[in-house]
Amino acid sequence: MMRRIAVLDAPTNLGLRPPTASSVPGCAKAPGALRDHGLLARLRARDAGCLTPPRYDPGDWRPGDGVCHAPEISAYSLALADRIGAIIDRGEFPLVLGGDCSVLLGSGLAMHRLGEAVGGRIGLVFVDGHSDFRHPGNASYVGAAAGEDLALVTGRGQPDLAAIEGRRPYFRDIDVVVLGIRAQDEYRLDLQAAGITTRPVPALRAEGAARTAQWAHEQLVDCAGYWVHIDVDVLDPAVMPAVDAPDPGGIAFAELEILLAGLVDTPHCLGVELTVFDPDYDPDGAYAAEIVNTVVAGLAPVVAPGAVPPRLLPPGPAAPAPRAADSRPEPEPLSAPAAVPAPAVAVEPIGPDPTSDGAVDDLGTDPLGPGLLRRASAGDEPDPARSGIDIA
Repeated sequence: MMRRIAVLDAPTNLGLRPPTASSVPGCAKAPGALRDHGLLARLRARDAGCLTPPRYDPGDWRPGDGVCHAPEISAYSLALADRIGAIIDRGEFPLVLGGDCSVLLGSGLAMHRLGEAVGGRIGLVFVDGHSDFRHPGNASYVGAAAGEDLALVTGRGQPDLAAIEGRRPYFRDIDVVVLGIRAQDEYRLDLQAAGITTRPVPALRAEGAARTAQWAHEQLVDCAGYWVHIDVDVLDPAVMPAVDAPDPGGIAFAELEILLAGLVDTPHCLGVELTVFDPDYDPDGAYAAEIVNTVVAGLAPVVAPGAVPPRLLPPGPAAPAPRAADSRPEPEPLSAPAAVPAPAVAVEPIGPDPTSDGAVDDLGTDPLGPGLLRRASAGDEPDPARSGIDIA
């Protein structure tokens, strides 16, 4: 048996500034462009449909007005969280095709609901060329949610986006790992001060993509599971220029493939979102084809025979106090208490469970319990032939 992938389109542009006064961002076309290259068939994925966003219309927004399109993004995030929750309730692995990075608010809301439902904390692996950590505490004004998504999902910013359903933050700082930002990212010192763990491109390349994925697992060992956000501007613009903010110094497609495969090769990984690819900058579809090749290869561990869905275990130890920016406490060994007040998703080792007899649940069963989310109340070297550089 294998885990089944469910592909959900989230073609929102609401988090981006318009490219020109008379145009709209093109990344709403990304899900269709990727589907045109056979993504669903190659993944043998279920089509989970498309969540249509509200109209893109900045109107008379001006600096100082807060985040542009905030009411629309909030409503869309609620609907997206419901759709992601329904996929996880089916025991499936969601692959969300953005759209811009504001889709992270919907997935973050879904993960917070899940954490509440199972009595654990859900982490975030944030793979992005930029930290997206602009917020009122470090900038003169905010405006484009796609450049502020990490700040918003960690509780920084206006409540209608950072505290939907009264949930704030969707991810704790200590439960976030940032991979692939540029060495001189504008907000790198703010991340450090917050205690958010980061591995910029130079360190990622020095350690290797596979070892970096394993390292990310280790940083989130106290979490019940984690979500993966991938902005394709983590790639160098020499190989992936079709984004809204290309920035030199990124990684190659082969490195992204290895990194993704390492991150999803565990039941601890609950799903993946892919953002910011803009087909308007890809007239012949070559970049879309390369993204599809990378995603299909990177998600191979999810659909491999014997892949195990998330399972319920007793909760682990109490959450540790937030760590200092330059240190992380050693995690306590997981242990089951005598009385189990609430379940939590299992943290599994990479690869098949060594204690398992090989049997897994049928795809139609819900390993987290029926309707669990909806019930919540509130080889590491890249192939030189595929090498490339960076973007943001």
